Amino acid sequence: MRLMFSAARVACLAVTLCFVVLGGVTAASAASGPAAGTGATGQNSARNTPSLDMMIGSMLMLGFRGAELPPGDAFLAQVRTGHVGHVILFDRDVTTGGERNIASPRQLRQLTATLRAAAPGPLLIAVDQEGGRVRRLKTQKGFADLPSAQSMGAGQPEKTRAMARQLGKELAALGISVDLAPVADVNSNPANPAIGALERSFSPNPALVAAHALAFGQGLAQQGVIPALKHFPGQGGAQKDSHLGLTDITRSWNAKADLAPYAQAFAQGWPGMVMLGHLFHTGLDANYPATLSRAIVADLLRGRMGWQGVIISDDMQMKAITDHYGLEQAVLLAVNAGVDILLFGNNLYWDENLPRKAFATLKGLVESGRISQQRIMESWLRISNLYTNRATAVRAAADGSAALYPWAR
Repeated sequence: MRLMFSAARVACLAVTLCFVVLGGVTAASAASGPAAGTGATGQNSARNTPSLDMMIGSMLMLGFRGAELPPGDAFLAQVRTGHVGHVILFDRDVTTGGERNIASPRQLRQLTATLRAAAPGPLLIAVDQEGGRVRRLKTQKGFADLPSAQSMGAGQPEKTRAMARQLGKELAALGISVDLAPVADVNSNPANPAIGALERSFSPNPALVAAHALAFGQGLAQQGVIPALKHFPGQGGAQKDSHLGLTDITRSWNAKADLAPYAQAFAQGWPGMVMLGHLFHTGLDANYPATLSRAIVADLLRGRMGWQGVIISDDMQMKAITDHYGLEQAVLLAVNAGVDILLFGNNLYWDENLPRKAFATLKGLVESGRISQQRIMESWLRISNLYTNRATAVRAAADGSAALYPWAR
């Protein structure tokens, strides 16, 4: 597979990015959705169309406490109603310092099976398993080892693909369907506390980042696990960590370098989703960070770069968001910007009522007309299509026909 950029594509991207940075970005309409006449209502308006509540729930990914979920568990009840459409797992509870969801392979398989059995719709079960220091599945608890992205980037992309394929096999066997990896940030600042200092970037060379990130994503996808390319529009050069506050990348961001891994992945048929970073750039949007910005999500990512697949936020409980926006405002801006899945880890801060609050907030915004039902339908279609493609990949891996499916590119 050819992984280098064509001269024509680089030239085209450079022209586009110069316009973005020098000419400014204007807000664009939401990404193209379903054909005219397909609206979403509170009842099934067409075959296989879920209720509005189900579609709203599919836009929420929540974390929870517990290595097991008994039948009467309150969080499991929210999954059962479809108000929590997807879940994210952690090994450590940040606020208590103790164990959270992951104790052993056997326990984890039981937990994911419980979640899948309760879910009325296409449940995605996610984990951060990048490698190196960012691993929720650790060797001490019986899981396979995985080197850091920086270590993988020092080798050949084919080796990265093979390691990711093995990782995908392990995750799939554990019942995990989404790996919130790989990092596509270019290591332009090795001292970056969130990326370079943790060896989360493949390389300071954008072409190598592109090659390894794509290989990592393809390896996962070939085992039916959905990868997430992150953190758009790129935070490799940042000086701060968005967990701790707003991260301004205005001076450190380089359009040609930082967007190159995304351009290459999209050109090769990226088989997963894209995660936004809570990153502020005055040249891209003078008012909002990427997660809440129509200029960055709708105009740049979907419009100029052509990404029409699922977009997921980074944790909406990071201080880059919570220090500046309330829950309702953040949800309103993110969804209207074009975000499909809102991620609430419920780990940086613990709120046992957060699943209900998040669902009620999003539904209330729809009922008031501040978010349209059409906008909810658009995200539902993207999410369900991604889920269906993932199922196709699982069948392909099982019956040996992977070469017939686009996930195996």
